Amino acid sequence: MSLVGRGRVAKWSREQIDRLTTPELRALLENAERLKESEVAAVCGEILDARPRGRPPAARQKRVGPARQLVSRSKAFEMHGAAPASRLWSLGAVRADGTVVLMLDADQAQRDEGVQSYPLWAPNVDGSQPWSDSPAGKERLQHCRTALERGAAEGLLMYGKRAAAGAPPGKPGARMLVDAAAVLGLRVEQRGEEYWAVRTA
Repeated sequence: MSLVGRGRVAKWSREQIDRLTTPELRALLENAERLKESEVAAVCGEILDARPRGRPPAARQKRVGPARQLVSRSKAFEMHGAAPASRLWSLGAVRADGTVVLMLDADQAQRDEGVQSYPLWAPNVDGSQPWSDSPAGKERLQHCRTALERGAAEGLLMYGKRAAAGAPPGKPGARMLVDAAAVLGLRVEQRGEEYWAVRTA
């Protein structure tokens, strides 16, 4: 029995429709829906549902959200009104208003009882932290002391790979970029001889 109605699409019989390949059947269903041939569309749907892979896989919904925009450290400092001593190795800078802006390695975040903190500086004991004695390390120590006195600082997270396993962030050759749009509120704490940044916002 033919499925009659308006237009050429409606003149398909169920047997004719059933003989179509799955891609052809999908195309016929699309045309029937577009032409509002509900009876033909219903038959197409029934046959497709009966086939193992009649329906195309559902498209995955993409996660909606702002993409992270990463920039160089020097660009990130510039965007936040801070001038670093060195474009190559500085991991912090002080703005004109006295606010210390610190670069933090996102991979070094530690969480304890819901509090997130980042290691900033540790003394070079028996060669355990040679970076601490470098110009970058000495500058970091000074920034830690300044931020500790002020009671607050700002942090920007760095992403990427360091120059080598165990190398401190900012070592020449490290390929790390900064998320300059996300500013963390920080409180710098001294724990023994080490300095840590505790996230407050």
